[in-house]
Order: sequence, then structure tokens, then C-alpha cells
Amino acid sequence: METVLATSAAAWGVLMGISPALQIRKMLHHRSSRQVSIAYFWVLLVGFTLWVAYGLTIGNWFLVVPNAVAFTVCVTTIAVALRYRLRSGGGAVDSTAA
Repeated sequence: METVLATSAAAWGVLMGISPALQIRKMLHHRSSRQVSIAYFWVLLVGFTLWVAYGLTIGNWFLVVPNAVAFTVCVTTIAVALRYRLRSGGGAVDSTAA
């Protein structure tokens, strides 16, 4: 039962980890990141980093894999958001999106 739960949680974690790709898609479509909070993704990034480190420390790949996927997507989301922010008027940021 433990392995089934771990596998299910890890699989769902991967789906959760790739869900910010929806934000990336929206930014690319609108060519803007004004509605995206970059600070939110930085907070997530720290959390994903900690969970990957913890999973590696205890040798638990059910923790490492989904959080590594989430880390990668989160970094990509931040990069796309920053690219649009820097491109639009010297990095002006919409204060409501922070």
C-alpha cells in the first residue's frame, strides 16, 4: 500500500510540477507577464529546491523526481516572465502582479 501511495503521489506531483506551464503558455500567447507574480514562483522555487535536497539526502526518488520536474518548470516560468518584463520598458513591473 505504501508503494502505491508513493507512486500515486509522485505521479500527481509531476502533474502539479508541470502545471505552471499553463502560465508560460499564457505569457507566450499574450506576449506579457504583467499578470504573473514572479515573487510567487521564487517562493515555490526555494521549496522545490529544499524538497529535492531532502529527497536526495534520504534517497527517496518519490520526492526527488516530482520536485525536480517542478523546479525545472518553475525556473522556466521565471525566465519567461523576466524576459517579458525586461523587454517591456526597462523592466517595469505591474505592482498588482508582485
